[in-house]
Amino acid sequence: MISGYAQHGYSMKAIETFRQMEASGIQMDGVTFLAVIMGCTHNGHVVEGQQYFDSMVRDHKINPTMEHYACMVDLYSRAGKLDETMSLIRDMPFPAGAIVWRTLLGACRVHKNVELGKFSADKLLSLEPHDSSTYVLLSNIYAAAGKWKERDEVRKLMDYRKVKKEAGCSWIQIKNKVHSFIAFDKSHPMSDQIYKKLKVIITRLKQDGYSPNTSFVLHDIAEDQKEAMLVAHSERLALAFGLIATPPGTPLQIVKNLRVCGDCHMVMKMVSMIEDREIIMRDCSRFHHFNGGACSCGDFW
Repeated sequence: MISGYAQHGYSMKAIETFRQMEASGIQMDGVTFLAVIMGCTHNGHVVEGQQYFDSMVRDHKINPTMEHYACMVDLYSRAGKLDETMSLIRDMPFPAGAIVWRTLLGACRVHKNVELGKFSADKLLSLEPHDSSTYVLLSNIYAAAGKWKERDEVRKLMDYRKVKKEAGCSWIQIKNKVHSFIAFDKSHPMSDQIYKKLKVIITRLKQDGYSPNTSFVLHDIAEDQKEAMLVAHSERLALAFGLIATPPGTPLQIVKNLRVCGDCHMVMKMVSMIEDREIIMRDCSRFHHFNGGACSCGDFW
């Protein structure tokens, strides 16, 4: 239960359930502490998370695993405490694994820390040189900073190492049938209606102040082409289909195999408000609950 609450962003419920277990005298193990520390990350409960970590070691004599340290890295880096994060990594009793560096790399994307992002990516690529997600995250960090030369170098390195970016795919279930979409997909029977709905959505969002973040697509093409590439992301196609295929107010559940991009994340938040819908998305990073213009992840994923 604690893990479920934590993964869905209900940090206070995760902490409350842990305290109930503790008060009941139930024996805690490493998995229990991992779950409650994870819960602390989502609302910035840094002090509480550190206290649980210390209690696990001091009071329960549980040796932290790589997963525990990765969770602490997430806790500190989510709060912007990147110096403390690096101190924690240096003090680990064993070399940091891929999960630790991947967590830090994700934080560098959010906090736009290019230098530490490059350092984290280098560490990660030395461990997993053929993981395409690392290259994509690093290139996005460079793009957000306007470092197009460095971004292009990352792409060239991918080509040199024959690393292929995994194609984005999204799924949505309507009336017990699963509908799948890939970027620029026009194979769906309702494709025309889907793209018309997307056009209506984007027009409405722009009226409400939305400005497409085109740093998530190729930079050496015209601006209108960049916007067109964003519109055709697989999760947006699934979203538009869900909106036209279900009654108003029906919650939508979407699954994506990759990390949702920042612009699509913003679109999901705004659509949840203007359409008065709860949108639940599971990407490769976590669950996102979009409701009333906000996301349970607190814009950190």
